[in-house]
Amino acid sequence: MSRYALRVLYPRTALRACLSSHARVARVLREWRLSRLPRVLALLGLASSCLSAAAVHADTPPLTVNNGVAEQRYSAPQLLARPDATVVHVDEDAYHNKVAYRAVPLLALLGKHTDARFDTVEAQASDGFVSQIPLPLIAKGDQQGAIAWVAVEDPAQPWPNLPNEQASAGPYYLIWEHPERSGVTREQWPYKLVRLSLVESPDHRWPQLAVPAAFSADAAVNRGHDVFLVQCAVCHRINGGGAGEVGPDLGTPMSPTQYLTDSGLRAIVRNPKAVRTWPNQRMPGFSEAVVSNADLDALVQYLHALAQHGNAPKQ
Repeated sequence: MSRYALRVLYPRTALRACLSSHARVARVLREWRLSRLPRVLALLGLASSCLSAAAVHADTPPLTVNNGVAEQRYSAPQLLARPDATVVHVDEDAYHNKVAYRAVPLLALLGKHTDARFDTVEAQASDGFVSQIPLPLIAKGDQQGAIAWVAVEDPAQPWPNLPNEQASAGPYYLIWEHPERSGVTREQWPYKLVRLSLVESPDHRWPQLAVPAAFSADAAVNRGHDVFLVQCAVCHRINGGGAGEVGPDLGTPMSPTQYLTDSGLRAIVRNPKAVRTWPNQRMPGFSEAVVSNADLDALVQYLHALAQHGNAPKQ
């Protein structure tokens, strides 16, 4: 209603009173809105935080666990909420310093399994790294041996990025307490885990990895076979045998023993970048502390044995 209309309908005194009343109402409403603003902003902030947290949880992939009987998928919050989750301190991890992780025991996560064929835990990572870990090695945790845990990255408190990488070791990381008790090696600490499966041993799944019959009594070749399964099969295959997806096949189309000298092959294992480089090169060097000179010699002999008398892939 315009001021002119008010003058016509109401006397001047009544008009002043009416306008004054409207002004007071407007002021009260304005003050009320201002007084509520902090609370509204706080509620909006809380809602935004909740939505962000939900988005983070939704983006974290689950960990799939197959114990040979059943397959289950666990989210990070589910694992962190388990009653057997605890803080584990390790100092030989991918971050190269003493770190405290919230983790669950691997043996408990695998649960009961009765099929004796499944004697290996295959740990698959999102980057193509696949570690074949003997189940007896993990079972030693109940017998004063190294204890295997699955560390879980809390989406609300993410781990730092790995050295020279743009991502952390999460969301799941297989770590060990007292690794020296059971001779656990670096390649048996797979990070960026996405799947854990109980499977048959590598030689049963891929006969082309087994020591050829002509070398069955050769101690060095047998030792080289074991070194390959622990240190090399995480990234490489031989004649298609294996699950690693990071490095080239070491059997087909040619064995590296056919185009590299033994000293050249040893040099690549010790320090790949000193021999050849390429974009996105990922292979680390293996020091004598990780692979002894004797083990490296045995590995070379194993590769020679397969090149000479390789086994056929399973049909």
